[in-house]
Amino acid sequence: MTAGLFLIVPIKPLHLAKSRLLGAADRGARQLAAHADLVTAVALDTVTAARQAPGVAGVVVVTSDPTLTEAFAAEGIEVLVDTPAAGLNAALRHGDAQLRQRTATSRVGALQADLPALRPADLASAISAAGDDRAFCPDRQGTGTTLLLAVPGQPLAPCFGPGSADAHAGSGAKTLVGGWDSLRCDVDTEADLAVAVTLGLGPNTARRIA
Repeated sequence: MTAGLFLIVPIKPLHLAKSRLLGAADRGARQLAAHADLVTAVALDTVTAARQAPGVAGVVVVTSDPTLTEAFAAEGIEVLVDTPAAGLNAALRHGDAQLRQRTATSRVGALQADLPALRPADLASAISAAGDDRAFCPDRQGTGTTLLLAVPGQPLAPCFGPGSADAHAGSGAKTLVGGWDSLRCDVDTEADLAVAVTLGLGPNTARRIA
């Protein structure tokens, strides 16, 4: 397997991100601010865990949100401005192109930003199971995608959106199946967040919902 993988984590501007989680952190007057803090915390925990996974050489965030940019920069995490500003797949293609310009043989992957219970060992195990193949990990429901890995040196070619698991399988990516509950537990709703709590939240998210 190719040594080293660069993961791209795209994140919408905070006022657009995770609308179905609105109210999960605070239902009072501070609801919007608390929601932004929660989305930021979830993303920080996701990226922090990903950086710690064996086999991951680096993580790059793609966003146009200044608050997120500041938060990640403070942690020493590279942020690329989402200049396409045309959705998740466009942001990923932008990040992919930037990374592959640096090293033509780089392996690039996409990781969703909403995995607050992510354990580095689960991510590392999935990466190992992928080998050098184009591969993806479906979410807990089996319809979405939490992780997409390109063939080393090849474009990422993301197909995120409704039914992305089928779309990625149709693109030739192999399905990664394993006991990686924390990698499959993306959080879109309060019910999803409750499941993540049972797995063990990262410290930033845990503080926000305490």
